[in-house]
Amino acid sequence: MVTLTDRAAQEIKGLLEKQDKPEAMLRVFVSGGGCSGFQYGMSLEDEVMEGDQETQVNGVKVIVDPRSAMYIEGAQVDFVETMMGGGFKIDNPNAASSCGCGHSFTPKEGEEGEVEAAPATSGCGSCPSSSAGY
Repeated sequence: MVTLTDRAAQEIKGLLEKQDKPEAMLRVFVSGGGCSGFQYGMSLEDEVMEGDQETQVNGVKVIVDPRSAMYIEGAQVDFVETMMGGGFKIDNPNAASSCGCGHSFTPKEGEEGEVEAAPATSGCGSCPSSSAGY
């Protein structure tokens, strides 16, 4: 399952409070795209979908769909501050390589499957300006 650092959990709780959604859950997912073939995504959800994996991490309810789970099992979400600002960063043990911005990745050999990868390009456009930033 996906874990959160204390700092990431603190930031997410702050977002939930700002949006007046104390019961909302953090969905962490993977979709095709990004400069490395797959990209990470996060959203706040009010309901669990059929098949979702659910867990509570550092006081935050986290949900992951079954397709994404195979790509991000064991990943850790952190919140980092850089000179360019702050944002969420995902440390994924299932990634063979990642884009400089940390928003997209290439899975390790033998892990490609149901999520359709977009062709790799020369960059996502946010690499030069940020190392984090969901």
